[in-house]
Order: sequence, then structure tokens, then C-alpha cells
Amino acid sequence: MKRLLFFLFLAVVTVGFAQNKVPLYKNPSASVNDRVKDLLKRMTLEEKIAQMRHIHSGNYDVNGHFNLNNLSAFVQGKSFGCIEAFPYSAEQYSTTIRSVQQYMNKRTRLGIPVLPIMEALHGAVQDGCTIYPQAIALGSTFNPALIRKMAENIALEIRAIGVKQVLAPDLDLARELRWGRVEETYGEDPYLVSQMGVAYVKGMRAHGIICTPKHYIGHGTPVGGLNLGSVAGGKRELLNLYLQPFEKVIKQGNPLSIMNCYSSYDREPVAASPYLLTELLRNELKFKGYVYSDWGSVSMLKYFHHTAANDSEAAQQAVEAGVDLEAGGTDYEALGQLVKEKKLDIGYIDRAVSHILYAKIASGLFEDPLPDTTAVRSHLHTPLSVKLAKELADESAVLLKNEHAILPLNADHLKSIAVIGPNADVAQFGDYTWGQNNRGGNGVTPLEGIKKLLGDKVTINYAPGCDLSSQDKSKFGEAVEAAKNSEVAVVFVGSQSALLSRATYNAPTCGEGFDLSDLSLTGVQEDLIREVYHTGTPVVVVLVTGKPFAISWEKEHVPAIIAQWYPGEEGGNSIADILFGSVNPSGRLAVSFPQSTGQTPVYYNYLPSDKGYYNQKGSLDKPGRDYVFANPEALYPFGYGLSYTHFEYSDFQLPKKVCSVKDTVSVRVDVQNTGDRDGQEVVQLYVRDLVSSIETPVKQLKAFEKVRLAKGEKKTVTLSVPVSELYLYDRNYQRVVEPGDFELQIGSSSKNIKFKQVFVVERKEKLKGRTSQQKTTGNKKTGVVKEQRSAEGKAQATSSNAIVIRGVIKDAQANLLKGVVISIKGKVGETRTNERGEYTLTVNDGDWLQYYLVGYQREERQVGKEKYIDITLIPEEN
Repeated sequence: MKRLLFFLFLAVVTVGFAQNKVPLYKNPSASVNDRVKDLLKRMTLEEKIAQMRHIHSGNYDVNGHFNLNNLSAFVQGKSFGCIEAFPYSAEQYSTTIRSVQQYMNKRTRLGIPVLPIMEALHGAVQDGCTIYPQAIALGSTFNPALIRKMAENIALEIRAIGVKQVLAPDLDLARELRWGRVEETYGEDPYLVSQMGVAYVKGMRAHGIICTPKHYIGHGTPVGGLNLGSVAGGKRELLNLYLQPFEKVIKQGNPLSIMNCYSSYDREPVAASPYLLTELLRNELKFKGYVYSDWGSVSMLKYFHHTAANDSEAAQQAVEAGVDLEAGGTDYEALGQLVKEKKLDIGYIDRAVSHILYAKIASGLFEDPLPDTTAVRSHLHTPLSVKLAKELADESAVLLKNEHAILPLNADHLKSIAVIGPNADVAQFGDYTWGQNNRGGNGVTPLEGIKKLLGDKVTINYAPGCDLSSQDKSKFGEAVEAAKNSEVAVVFVGSQSALLSRATYNAPTCGEGFDLSDLSLTGVQEDLIREVYHTGTPVVVVLVTGKPFAISWEKEHVPAIIAQWYPGEEGGNSIADILFGSVNPSGRLAVSFPQSTGQTPVYYNYLPSDKGYYNQKGSLDKPGRDYVFANPEALYPFGYGLSYTHFEYSDFQLPKKVCSVKDTVSVRVDVQNTGDRDGQEVVQLYVRDLVSSIETPVKQLKAFEKVRLAKGEKKTVTLSVPVSELYLYDRNYQRVVEPGDFELQIGSSSKNIKFKQVFVVERKEKLKGRTSQQKTTGNKKTGVVKEQRSAEGKAQATSSNAIVIRGVIKDAQANLLKGVVISIKGKVGETRTNERGEYTLTVNDGDWLQYYLVGYQREERQVGKEKYIDITLIPEEN
């Protein structure tokens, strides 16, 4: 009996300990997947759906203050997925998050914390936080290490507030320049965007912050440049181009969240695409985090895309596609009823919730302490972060032109300077910034920076001249007088963006929802520049902007031009230091500049067939073909940027010219600063697949390095490319590296290539549609052929077995070609075709005939027994 009582007592004690035991999902030593499974099986359907929803400020705010009763009435004892507090100050945000997390821990059944989110594209969108240069400026630094350092500093600021997740970085490709959100991207190139995105995410993740790369996928090429417009692309465009940055960031950065875009791709709304959100994102990229809907994108399936008839259908389409958490809408309220009516399999709910819980647990949210609301300000806007903002601004500005070395200006020899233009006395931050205004205070304007630098030594004549958008020229006279009374005039023009969830600037010309149909400078800004230019005072134009503009007139006439992308709070100090030489500009273009709106797109990595066929560049004075009155090439190409010093490249080496898919190709080149100033050069490596089963770009950036060189210093730069990164998606949509010849190009921009070298990728197995054999003639013209003529002006055969060859030469569209040079290889003399494209030539059997005309590829043909040899010439590549 005693023995039985003992075992009963032991059982009761064991049950007691089990009841008091910490649940597995709260055990930090357990695996993430085990914790997720344990928590998921404990949840009711209503608790699961709550995890898929967002708490917005309107759900708890009363007259600008957090109200716990309102929150409680909304959540009804359930934990939700995310929360935002955008309208609040940093202190309010922190106290709100502390209160909400305490509520979730103590007053919900399972105590699941909520994810506090914040915008942080180029600094936390919260008052008092550091405002760094806009994303397009960050891309122009070509310095991923600086971007990572910035992300770490942002992470420290937002952690102090209590934030766990940022809705950044933007991995869109700036392929459509009319689009207002070009400024939010790192540029037009997938490799550059990937490197910057990875650096940003790694910086954030080092401090436990969840990142939300956006806007998945293809969002940066909307039809007509209009925000949210559909994207017209095929599967191969998707896989070869738009997927690259997301793949790199997911595999190398583990962001834990992805934001779907508003737009449709190939007519399928991304928010309702099982292929894009599940098959591609989950099954192929192995993404383990959760998909966070761009705000209102689920509802848009009903009223914008018209693929859903009502809220329930929109919710079902989105959750079945793979949108795990809905932000900015209430459609997911309908999910419970859909499950109960057996219209929606609960497996989709479990899938979505497991993704959200995975992110919460893997990021350490369950173990994070509550924010310290008494010390928030001490972590914001530190001297270190301000210094970094200045450094990023310094490295992002791009010197586009510097005729006769007008820059840098010499303050010691200058008596007066005119500071002119609508962007001269404003601090342009760009969208997704907390600043309440751009008239100084939150940041340094160019005028303030120049005044601070020059003090009383130089007379400063300031005049705005005009605004950014209107046709008002009434202030032109003041600007002209300022220029006439000065030794040099610096004209600040460009664009202006709205501010997310904050004060809105008047008449934005850039940013989300502010797209342009014309890429000329807005308003009367170009007229202002011309008026100042015609005073005869030397002019420097500073383009303070979030996107490229078509500034062909300025390039031709103005002696110096600087592109200062929205430079953040230290922009004024930075541009002053650049103008007067304390800082040597080292930025490079992350996006190409067009010559005109109609010339777009102008991205550098175009397909061989996309810059015209005839290669007869036209102008207003001399019409041509392709564009009759224009040149298809960019005004300023990707990767371009000048310096106050000069760099020379030498001793290019490619040690390994034959390799396999498993190898890495490395090149070495010496770079020397041959000028009289210290500076930084961006060494860029491009690759071209010379023959492939599908069309591939004329070149693709595959590596770069920003190197600092003292005057006279020489360094050896080594750049490497894994051969596996030379993949394409072939005719069967298979990802392969096709064997054959690839050309490596080293240069200082996509246009200024210093060295080229071909290497071969070998593979034992054969691939259909692929050959490594290259055509050895007629590929490229490397120079002008020198004319060599005999006394008779005709090439002559020297053998007694001479025969007469006749023929007609046309282009591919059967146009007769006059003036084609025909010569016999290895012999002196030549002949030319007449008006009808005809030629006659005396040759020997076995001779090689060479055919050449400027603008066309060379051709060779060996003489056989035929007496008539007709030739079709193909236009030379751009």
C-alpha cells in the first residue's frame, strides 16, 4: 500500500513539474523548426490568422497618443504579426512598443511578441535619426563596405527605439528612368544592386534586425514609367535579370522577410502568383522567412488588377500564392470564414503562420529585452553616424565634366561666387525620410555649406532664380545679376521628392507616385542655366537629384557638371568640400544618363540587337539611320565618373585562360595615380559571352573594387569571378554555364574599357545549341583601314592563271552599297563598288578577297571556281 502511495505521489509531482515547464517554443536552446512546430500546434485558427495581420497606428491611436483600451479592443486577446507607429516621435514609438510587447506577453494566451517595423531605406524614418544619402547615391559610392557600416549604424538607432524589422533594402533595377522611384534603387545593374543589398542586409542582421528586401519582383520597369504599372517581361527576363539581386541577398544575407510588389509581371499580379511567391521564391531560392505584403497590395487584386471580385477572393488568391502577412488592408479577416466553409485549405494558413513564426524565432524576438524608454535619444544621431553620413555623401557625388580643370575652385584666389538655383538653399533628402522640411535645420543646404567653408573671405551672391516645377521666370534677373557680379557661378538644379508619412513638399517631381513623362529638367531650370551661362561668367552645374535627367545642352556648353544624388543631412558640407577641393569626387554612375526621353532605355547591359542595326548615328545636322536625328548611346554611361586626379592602367594579366565551371577566373591589373592629388578609382570588370544559345548582354558587370591611391602611388588590383556566375537560362529555361569563349573587359566605366582578353570555359558534356568555335573574321573593327592603291586604282593578280571576278555587294536588307573596299589579302591595291554596288576584280584561284566599308563588319571570301561573288555586309556592332 505504501509503495502504491509513493508512486501516486511521484506521478503527481511529475505532472506538476510538467505543468510548470517552459513550453518548447519558448526554449531558446531548441531548434527554430522545433519551436515553430510546437507553437503552431498550440494555436487556434483565430490566433493563426491574427499572426497574418498587421496592427496599424489607427488601431490604437487617440489624438496622437497610444491608447491601450483601443489596442485591446482591436486585438481581442490575440497576438498579431507586425505593428507600426509611423506618426509617432522616437520616444512615443519606444513607449508604444514597450506597452504593446508587455500586452502580448501578459494578456494573450501564448505570449507571442509582435514585430515592430520601420522604414529605413537610407536612415530610420524617425525624428532625430541620422539621414544618410538616398539609395541611388549609396549605389554610386561603389563601396559596399560603407553601406554595411551605414546599415549597422541604422540598426543601433532603431534597436534603441525598439524596432525589429526594416522595410528595406530596395532591390529594384532602375531600368525605366521616368519612374519616380529610381531614387530608391541602387542603380540599373543587377550585380551592383546585389552587392549593395547584401552589404545592407548583413549590416542589419549583425544586430538581429530582420530585413525586408523589396519589391519582389520586376517592379522597376513599369509600363510608361508610371508607378505600379504592369511589367512586360517574359520568364527569361525574370530569371536572368530581375531575380539576381533577390537570389544573392537571400542566399548571402538571410533577410527573413520579403515584400511583394504592387505590380503585375507578364499580366499576373505578383501578389496572386503561386509561381513567383512559392515555386520560385520558396522551392528554388529556398527562402525560409515570410512574405510581407506591400501596403494594400492584397486589396489591389480586387479594385486595381481586377483578378478578384471581392475581399474573400483577394485574400484567398494572395494566401494561396504565398503572401503570408497582409499590411495596409483588412482582407485577411475573411480567411477564417473561408476555412470554415472549406473553400480554403487550412494548410495554407499553417504554411503562412509557420513562415512568420520562423522569422520571429530565428531573429531572437522572443528573447529580446523590452526597449529602454529612458535612453532613446542617447543612441540617435551620434557623432559617428554624422561623420559616416558625410563620408557617404563625399563618395557618392559624381563628377561628370570638368573642362579645363575649372574645378576645384581655389578659395584663396576667389573674391566672389554666385550660388544660384532652386536647390541651392534646400536640403534634398529624397523620399522615405523623417525630415519635416528641406529648408535647413534637419540638414545642411549647399548655401549653408559654402558659407561655412568660405566664411567672410569670399563674397557670396545668392539667388534662387526659379523653382523646380513652374514656368515662373520672374526671378531670372536676380540670378543673372548675381552671376555678373561674381567670378564663378554655381547653379544648383534638379528634383525634389515627397516625404513618406510626413510633411509633403510642394510640387514634388520625384519619388513614389511622382513619375515624369519628360526627362528634361523640370520647370524653367534649363532656361535659368542658359541665362546664367550667357553672362560669360564660368558656370558649374550641380544636379541635386534622385534620377538622371537629359542634360545634353549642359554637357555641350557648361564647363563643369556634378551629379549630387540626394546627399542626406551632410549634403551641403559635402558639396562645399568637393567644389573647393577638400574632397576629391570618387562616385561613379549607378545608372546611365539619357540624351533625351525618347532615347530611353539607355542601360549599359543591353542585348546586341538593341542599339540599332545600321550603326549610322544621326544628328540634326546630319541625319543617319537607326535614330535619324540622334545617337542611341547614353549621354553618360553606367560606371562613369571623373576625378581631380588621373589614373593609368597597365600590366593586365589573366593567368588562367582555360577553365571549367568549378573554377574562378582572376585578373590582375596595375592602377597608378598619375595626378597631383590623392584619389579613389573604381576598377570595373565586365564579361561578355561571345556566343550563346540565347541573346546575352554586350557586357555584364561581374566584379569591381574601389581603391584609394595617394598621388604617384601604384597598386595591383585583383578581381575574381566564379565561372558559375556566368550562367544563363537557356532555351529550355535551364540554368547553365555554356562552354565556349568569354571576353573579360577591365575598365573605369562600362564604356571606357582599358583591356580585353578572351578565356575559354570547357566542359566535357556537350550542350545543344552551343558552340565554342568563334568566327575569326568580321567580328570587330579595331581601327580605320589605310587605303592602299596601285597606279591603276585596282588590285591586280600576279599569276598567269588570273581570272576576272564580278559581284554585287548589298546590306542585309538588299540595299546596294557604294564605295565598298575590295582588296586581295597580302597584295597591294584595291577596288571599290560603284553606284550600283558592283565591282570587278582580277584575281588568282585561291586568293582571299577582303570586303570593308565603314560601319559594317569586315568579310572575307576565298576565290574558287565561281566567277561571280555577291556579298552581304552586316552592320558593325555598336
